[in-house]
Amino acid sequence: MAPQKLAAGNWKMNGTLASLAEIDRLIADHPTPGCDVLICPPATLIHAMAARAGTALAVGGQDCHAKASGAHTGDIAAAELKDAGASHVILGHSERRTDHHETDAEVLAKSQAAHEAGLIAVICVGETEAQRDAGQTLDVIAAQLAGSVPDGARAANTVIAYEPVWAIGTGRTPTNDQIAEVHARMRALLTARFADGADMALLYGGSVKPGNAAEIFAIPHVNGALVGGASLKAVDFGPIVAALSAA
Repeated sequence: MAPQKLAAGNWKMNGTLASLAEIDRLIADHPTPGCDVLICPPATLIHAMAARAGTALAVGGQDCHAKASGAHTGDIAAAELKDAGASHVILGHSERRTDHHETDAEVLAKSQAAHEAGLIAVICVGETEAQRDAGQTLDVIAAQLAGSVPDGARAANTVIAYEPVWAIGTGRTPTNDQIAEVHARMRALLTARFADGADMALLYGGSVKPGNAAEIFAIPHVNGALVGGASLKAVDFGPIVAALSAA
């Protein structure tokens, strides 16, 4: 079984009910895409988006708590995301690791909670600019995979997203050789650890745009993308979906 191709959009802290019109446009323009399509909007939109999208695309959360319930004001449990209509959840995004000081151990616990709730965990890894310049990229990625991905991870419940921190929202993109090197190492590590590691979807994220999507999707072991700003508008995200469908 080959890894499933996935075009995932992370809306981050953007979007209101009016923004759901973009979902209508995306579905109308790409009614039968040749890949899976996932949108992760703010939690306030998950239920409405899931109801609106039906089976045309998947809807996910942007984070979850490691506990199933309790006195955690402002947090959301994985089961609550599932109940709202989510099928996926992004975990360990660099903005969470940086802004909220999330550790690999915390991402691991959240990933286990996601799996227990029946969600697909989209686990993010990536190096900073300083780590890249110091030649530590592959070691950083290996450590994050080892510390953030649960032993119970399988191709059916886990997606790995490589997002170099220095390329997120900056317009900078690693060279194709740099992306290929990291994805090849991730594939080797996952295949060595998991029986179906060769089938886990590996996404690239970091300034993916309509203009560079096809070139990125041609890189070995890149099975899709985790897209930020370009996923907010159907006119931008649609060509990325089309490029992945054609890859």
